Amino acid sequence: MGYTRMSVRKRAGITLVAATVLVGAVGCQGGDKGDKKATGEPELQSRDAVTKVVQAAYKKTAEAKTAKVHMTVTMSGAAGAGGMGNMEMSGVMGWEPTLMDMTMKMPKEMAGAGAGSEMPEQIRMKWLDNAMYMDMGAKAAKEMDGKRWMKMDLGAIAKASGSKELQKQMTGGLEDMNQSPAKQLALLLDSPNLKHVGSEKIDGADAQHYKGTLSVKDVVTSNKSLGVLSEQERKDLVAQIEKSGVKGYDTEFWVNEDGFPVKMDLGMTMPQGTVQITATYSDYGIKAAVVAPPAGETFDFMKMMEEFGAAGADAGTGADTDGTEGGL
Repeated sequence: MGYTRMSVRKRAGITLVAATVLVGAVGCQGGDKGDKKATGEPELQSRDAVTKVVQAAYKKTAEAKTAKVHMTVTMSGAAGAGGMGNMEMSGVMGWEPTLMDMTMKMPKEMAGAGAGSEMPEQIRMKWLDNAMYMDMGAKAAKEMDGKRWMKMDLGAIAKASGSKELQKQMTGGLEDMNQSPAKQLALLLDSPNLKHVGSEKIDGADAQHYKGTLSVKDVVTSNKSLGVLSEQERKDLVAQIEKSGVKGYDTEFWVNEDGFPVKMDLGMTMPQGTVQITATYSDYGIKAAVVAPPAGETFDFMKMMEEFGAAGADAGTGADTDGTEGGL
């Protein structure tokens, strides 16, 4: 059974699943805040000492290039509508170049029958060579000639759209996917109120707790993917984000005795609700041999969309997309 003979309804369902997961993945990077030591007031470090710690942690993390990671994303209010309120991911990621082999546990509101027959409870995602591969599950494979892996090349999708604005957004998405813990640390050095909170236990091991805030302007200025914007466009973007009610980002991180960040929290409050992202890191420098799925088990998102459009056109002329004659 080829793509064009698949029902429009089922193909649309698979597409919706892929788009939903991709939004969650690109946006991703709560959890408990660690167990504070009950040994009285912490001995806090000076700003100069904090800067040196962060600079050293940045260097070590940048050189490591890979780590195991576990992420949780918690969204409340309208921000968490549509079942996207809680997501969980775990696996291996790498930076420079960007690599990923992670499994996303779908929110219970979205998994299984509650979100349609095509939605698996867990989705494995691989990222390499600027393309995302998503395992859409056995049910999707039945509709795709046994092919369960969807390939999404964001750069190609943006270029095919002919929209310069979409190309900018996709380029930004690719850059954001490479927001390694090293880059997060580098960004925090620009925080005007970066400070040491104290010593805490993270997963039973000693770690130093730091926190800082960044304004929207700080984040936009530091985002290299926005270099295509003029100074006025950059100012307009900052104004637009601030107008939406987002004033800045609260970030906390914990550095272990080896000088690596072992946990990072990112919090954001806006009129639509709150977003809390927590990432824990371990096994820095682990071998991350991410391999693309076999070609025989992979279908291309762009090709499916092209044939989806063709099937829709056939339906408009009275040809049923399941391969039967007749209209309604």
